[in-house]
Amino acid sequence: MNPPLEEIAILRLPEVRRLTGLGRSTIYEMMAKGAFPRSVSLGFRAVGWRKGEIRVWLESR
Repeated sequence: MNPPLEEIAILRLPEVRRLTGLGRSTIYEMMAKGAFPRSVSLGFRAVGWRKGEIRVWLESR
């Protein structure tokens, strides 16, 4: 069964920051340590995060 479209939606950094309350540097530091969901490449200079992964991370806190 496929996940709902909302769960695979892509969030850009401003929305991830708003939802998590974390700053840009903190997000990237935590990603490097494996403590935050990895971003996905959207193009040459654009990344985003899967909404479902951010939701799971928030629920685990």
